[in-house]
Amino acid sequence: MSDKIKIFTIGDHPLSPSGVGTQTKYIIEGMLKTGKYQFISFGGAIKHPSHEPQKTEQWGDDWVIWPVDGYGNADMVRAMIDQQKPDILWFMTDPRFYDWLWQIENEIRVNVPMVYYHVWDNYPYPKFNRSSYLSNDHIACISKLTHDIVQTVTPEVDSSYIPHAVDGDIFKSHPVDAVKEVRKAQNLEGKFVCFWNNRNARRKQSGTLIWWFKDFLDKVGHDKATLIMHTDVKDVHGQDLEAIIHELGLTNGEVLFSRNKVAPSDLAMMYNMADVTVNIADAEGFGLSTLESLSCGTPIIATMTGGLQDQLTDGDNWYGIGLEPASKAIIGSQPVPYIYEDRLNKEDFINAMVKMYEMTPEDRTTLGATGRERAEAEFGLEAYITRWDELFTNIHETKGSWDTRTGYTPYEVRTL
Repeated sequence: MSDKIKIFTIGDHPLSPSGVGTQTKYIIEGMLKTGKYQFISFGGAIKHPSHEPQKTEQWGDDWVIWPVDGYGNADMVRAMIDQQKPDILWFMTDPRFYDWLWQIENEIRVNVPMVYYHVWDNYPYPKFNRSSYLSNDHIACISKLTHDIVQTVTPEVDSSYIPHAVDGDIFKSHPVDAVKEVRKAQNLEGKFVCFWNNRNARRKQSGTLIWWFKDFLDKVGHDKATLIMHTDVKDVHGQDLEAIIHELGLTNGEVLFSRNKVAPSDLAMMYNMADVTVNIADAEGFGLSTLESLSCGTPIIATMTGGLQDQLTDGDNWYGIGLEPASKAIIGSQPVPYIYEDRLNKEDFINAMVKMYEMTPEDRTTLGATGRERAEAEFGLEAYITRWDELFTNIHETKGSWDTRTGYTPYEVRTL
């Protein structure tokens, strides 16, 4: 029997390109490199060609991925825990996807501690999440905002701040001559290049960005700048971006689409050939694309919301241009009764774009270099792995599992 700590993870498929998938992969591979862990993963949130278990060539039996629809279900979790006897259950993404999991907390936590990596976008304090927060042994939070929320709503639950990380060996500054060659091949010589890498979803404001970019072009000249959007142009959850550029008359190279998935190294080159990366989302749990941009030495313009705030400033210094929300709107649904969306003012965005455009290339390079330093110091992969190793080791040693399980008393009725 192995003496390694066995962790059962639930989240986006760890080999998928989503932010949650990328961070899950970073964590798992970092833990495996220590030689102390084994992993079983439910890989969800994507369409699967097969539901057969998957293994990676590098890690073999130490990491088995089970493709699941959604994020799995209670019976699948029960079966996996019964068969595999994990020491820790770790799961990540928005809490509205895990109501079914917390409903069987009593069955799980009696033997296995639950560690939740919490994604949350904004205030007001979500008191409706209190029962969900109480159902965990530890909550790790992706942003300082999220950590404040957890500490306020459930101060009795152990929690920590562990922001997302970026692989600085992949997302790094490329040689100037190599970047020039790529820009030349794409007919971008002499252009101010704005990059946007996001899902085409309503809260990401993909259509609004195109509209506002046109107004920016009206100020500086339509032949002076190009917006490159790396996204699904006709995502069912977003807008028809092709229709928008035709409606706005932006069909002469002002807006270019990168439609296909690319390798991380190719994505890094896309950041490098840009002069600025933008994110004007109404709500953003963390915002991995802006962090990748900072790591590549490309400045950012972004909404001061969610985890983007932690990237833009440390309180004293700025690593891009932060756009303060001009107003807030309360939105919601049945699972999430209320949450703020941060709405920007168009003129603030255009002014920020003009400011970045009018900077000398040397000043943009200097700003980008400070962003790279920020990414390395605060969001580096090595420190990220160390934080998770320390947390998992502490949970294993203090909470135990199965015959050594401590610190949890099953309940019948809980008063909130």
